[in-house]
Amino acid sequence: MIRKASRAVTVSALCAALLGGGLTLAASAPAATAASEGKAPARYNAEQVHHFLQGFYGNHGPRQWERDNMVGDELKKRAEKNKKYDVLLCAQNNPRDIAIGKVTTAQSAGVGWATVTTKWNRGPDQHFLAYVGLDASKPIKLTQIDCSPGS
Repeated sequence: MIRKASRAVTVSALCAALLGGGLTLAASAPAATAASEGKAPARYNAEQVHHFLQGFYGNHGPRQWERDNMVGDELKKRAEKNKKYDVLLCAQNNPRDIAIGKVTTAQSAGVGWATVTTKWNRGPDQHFLAYVGLDASKPIKLTQIDCSPGS
């Protein structure tokens, strides 16, 4: 037995279905067009990477949410193995302050990086490199850390 729905409910359901389908088509169209035309995929730029790293590290290091949601799987595994050493900060403690240096992007390699400087109450500032994937079809994530960039 088919029930008759009110016109408002039917129109609302139809609009929701059309809107959802329209958003899906709109979201997938640029990627399909770029791939079919042989264009390079969209990439995050240096400004976006800098903004990401500033937000990720904040003033004293990443919070648990950033660690859970903004770190690539391989780096996350590496960090989980090191319980006494914070791989994402290249340190054992939280710094007094953090600064993000100039970002370099290698668009063809799909990676961007910047020097992260940690400042401490005692001792010299420390520096390490933080790497980010540039594929803009995916959420931006921290993919690698180099704790000894001068070596």
